[in-house]
Amino acid sequence: MMNGKTLFIAGHARLPQGMAAKSVFDTLTITVEIDKKYGVILEASCTLATEHGRKFVGNVLRGISLNDGIDEAIETLRMFYRGKATNALVAALKDLDTHYQQIESTEK
Repeated sequence: MMNGKTLFIAGHARLPQGMAAKSVFDTLTITVEIDKKYGVILEASCTLATEHGRKFVGNVLRGISLNDGIDEAIETLRMFYRGKATNALVAALKDLDTHYQQIESTEK
């Protein structure tokens, strides 16, 4: 049952050629559940092909507040994720942040 204190948001980006996930998906999706009050990412997932990759991205993003902007999340991903999907992950994060900012502006 939902308590109304969290939001589920998705961001999408095109995957580069030559990636395992490309055979299943044309786009990479990052989904996050965030605390509505503080914008903190409580849980995150993505459509990378391996469970290990999905868990890694989730662990990198968990605890980041979207209220502080997306730069910290982008910097952290670029620093610690060294796969072919880096640019797609960054683009999906930017898309996700755009959706979050739209939600925030309409709720104020």
